[in-house]
Amino acid sequence: MLWRYMTGAVAARTGDEMSGPALLVAGLAVTGSPVAASWLLAGLTVSAAVGGPLLGVLLDRARRPGRLLACCLTGYAAGLLLVLSGLGRVPEAVLVGVAVATGLLGPALTGGWTAQLPLVTGPGRLGRATALDAMTYNVAGLAGPAVVGALAAAGGATHAMLACVALLAAALPIAWALPPRPGTNPTGRSSTGRSPTGRSPTGARPSDRRPRGTRPPVEAPAAIGAGASGGGRSVRAELVAGFAVIVRNPPLRRATAGSMISCAGLAMLVVAAPVLGVRLTGESGHGALLLAVMAACGLAVNALLATRAPARAGSRARAGRDAARWWDRVLAGGTAVLGAGMALAAVSETFWVAVAAAAVAGAGEGPQLTALFSVRHREAPALLRSQVFTTAASLKITSYAFGSALAGPLAAYTPGAALLAGAALQAVAVAVLFPRR
Repeated sequence: MLWRYMTGAVAARTGDEMSGPALLVAGLAVTGSPVAASWLLAGLTVSAAVGGPLLGVLLDRARRPGRLLACCLTGYAAGLLLVLSGLGRVPEAVLVGVAVATGLLGPALTGGWTAQLPLVTGPGRLGRATALDAMTYNVAGLAGPAVVGALAAAGGATHAMLACVALLAAALPIAWALPPRPGTNPTGRSSTGRSPTGRSPTGARPSDRRPRGTRPPVEAPAAIGAGASGGGRSVRAELVAGFAVIVRNPPLRRATAGSMISCAGLAMLVVAAPVLGVRLTGESGHGALLLAVMAACGLAVNALLATRAPARAGSRARAGRDAARWWDRVLAGGTAVLGAGMALAAVSETFWVAVAAAAVAGAGEGPQLTALFSVRHREAPALLRSQVFTTAASLKITSYAFGSALAGPLAAYTPGAALLAGAALQAVAVAVLFPRR
């Protein structure tokens, strides 16, 4: 069952990674306007701030979350087909509206799958399964833009969009067959008599005490909160709780704000890449290949980073502080390297210099994401961890949408202007993320 899950996750996430570049390339090919293309991408991502947290709550409450996930996949694929069929025939404002509605379902393609991992594997295999699940993001980030670039260069932008929809359709039966949530009845209480929030019927919460000198187990974001919603609390109360944790925790707030600024700058690179490809080679598909280079370098540097993580020497408290400082520095440093790559791309005059710039950007973006997950693991309360992950990720996607909308007019003037603006945003993000004592 685990490998079926991984197959579906790779298909869904590759389709998700393809959807943005494919929409950009298709919009640019049909309308000839970087502004129109960027607004379509912005519409697809701007609604994630609403869709992400809400989908997280609904999936946690569902008795058969896989079937709700399958419905989300169907809706997302249908929305992409509507946008594709309307390009050049329907007013652009209408297509942007369709993209906004489609984007509400986007978080299901990423966090929605991860939330189902505990239903597929037992506690003893969850650590290894979580590592495999994380690799699907890297594979999707590498394969998605590369497939878009190859298909767009060989057969046109329409082929790239259709391939994206085909991958989402391939994931659909796997999502539908995901196992139900065990031990719950239609009222939301488990077979042990406890509500999904962990409280007993009398309202008492089980003790969180551990033997002195021990550490809590390392848990994946999906492991916490899968089934933790409900228990009499309203959807609104659960949404507010997730946002409140981010706002009130200074390290988590700093990491979330910095990553949002950085993600807005990263959107400018994504929007400018096809336009840069046209300027340097005459083919927008070559610009999408730059995104694949960035993903490949991010994957390679992440593998190297895993061997350089701080050793757990000395006392546990000291080791924890050392690891926290390490990941805080990686988060700020990765953002700085990402900005340097974008600045180099802005001044590139040949395609191979742009490839080198994409490699530098990927060397920063990959470790940045890993460090961000580490900060969230460290700072998020156990009972709200999945809410923190989905809410923070949705905020990032929304900032990505605003960056995409701003990047369109800049890239229409010149792709270098969009890339320099993105590099400037990375500098601001470094200032926000820089570790404080």
